[in-house]
Amino acid sequence: MQKDLVLEWRQKYAFNGMLLYVGSTVFVCYLSFGLRQFSDDSGPIWNALLWIILLFTSVNAIAKSFMQENRGRLLYFYSIVSPQGIILAKIVYNTLLMLLLAFICFVFYAFVLGNPVQDIPMFLLSLLLGAIGFSTSLTMISAIASKAANSSTLMAILSFPVIVPMLLMLIKMSKNAMDGLDRGASLDELLTLLAINMIVITVSYILFPYLWRS
Repeated sequence: MQKDLVLEWRQKYAFNGMLLYVGSTVFVCYLSFGLRQFSDDSGPIWNALLWIILLFTSVNAIAKSFMQENRGRLLYFYSIVSPQGIILAKIVYNTLLMLLLAFICFVFYAFVLGNPVQDIPMFLLSLLLGAIGFSTSLTMISAIASKAANSSTLMAILSFPVIVPMLLMLIKMSKNAMDGLDRGASLDELLTLLAINMIVITVSYILFPYLWRS
């Protein structure tokens, strides 16, 4: 984690590039929809656009987790660190990075396009679960894709069936928060997302050592 934080601090262009991506995408959404004044039935559009932005931001941010590591550095890590430590450190770092980007994106998005969310704590909880879910899933997929030649394409293909079910539940949960529904209405989605995150972390912890040895 310390190594990734130091690299991110030295190579500020990577984080700044992600902020530029978020800002430019939100601005394009504003030009396309904001000037037309969102009506009461535009909540699903507002919600879907936010999660689309967060999804592509997470893919761009997490794809470099293992792809940026050269062979010599990986061999050095192999000799001094356990594989479980590597994957857990990557997941924690990517989760923190996604939480920061998700919060910045939500604040800027709500400032530019308005904030129709009625239950802010529940909506922030959905952002938290989304950041954790994207980080845990895409980190392991990034490790798998880094072993292939065309890693970027492979990561996009592998992540699609994993992310889509999670994305559907996140959209539903956040929409309930936007409408101000009783929090019990989102209980099934909340428990399912927690279960998926725990399963992905456990599977990554168990299977990554076999991938690491290759």
